[in-house]
Amino acid sequence: MAPFELSQPASLREAIGLLEPEDPSVRPFSGGTALMLMMKAGVLRPSRLVSLAKVGLGGIEVSPKGELQAGAMTTLRELERSEAVRRGWPVIARTLRTLSNVRVRNIATLGGALAHADPHMDLPPLLAALGAQATIQGKQGTRTVPVEDLYAGYLETTLKRGELITRVEIPALGKRRAAYLKCTTRSADDWPAVGVAVVLGDEERIFVSAATDRPTRLRATNAAALAQLRIEGDLHGSADYKRQLLRVYLARAIHEARNASH
Repeated sequence: MAPFELSQPASLREAIGLLEPEDPSVRPFSGGTALMLMMKAGVLRPSRLVSLAKVGLGGIEVSPKGELQAGAMTTLRELERSEAVRRGWPVIARTLRTLSNVRVRNIATLGGALAHADPHMDLPPLLAALGAQATIQGKQGTRTVPVEDLYAGYLETTLKRGELITRVEIPALGKRRAAYLKCTTRSADDWPAVGVAVVLGDEERIFVSAATDRPTRLRATNAAALAQLRIEGDLHGSADYKRQLLRVYLARAIHEARNASH
């Protein structure tokens, strides 16, 4: 691993000030579960990492309007074990149980999981289907975008250099029904070959991941719509194999959502 400088700012303002939009080798550091793997593999060689551990971006709460608000530095394990999440958004808690393993979930953060933009991640398609919004802050100010608009392609986001995800807000589930299913080719907590998130209510929201280069919304579930979807083959399966998996898991996810208790 190449040497690098580690900065540990004590505030969000200081952290943003340390990020240099013109220098892509300066990177923010949250949980580091994916970042460190990329550095060890030599894919990423940052000159400086800016730690977000002390900038105060943790916490989970339910707003007076019923939205779930989680700070970007909230760990996935904290989300999984949160009584508020289990009670109001049980689909999130269920999904997290097979997201990698508990050692990773103890360290990996919500903001890092979204900003990494690996299409095999479980949370981005689910949060997109739930209509979640991400609050983003940088030197130019603060903006809020739907989670589905965070992604531009494989490992690519719409975040500008020097911007950080600071918070995620998820609308109340209410009477909607939700499910997330994934097919892994090895253990249940492995990267999926295909993932499908379904939220049913006044508006049907279905997102596909792992088989596509980013969380992708399905506007229709008929054969013609599926045929037009660009499927990406990888180590987890060929494009043809994933297309067949998608047909099966889409039907299963819709059935599970219809029969969900929340």
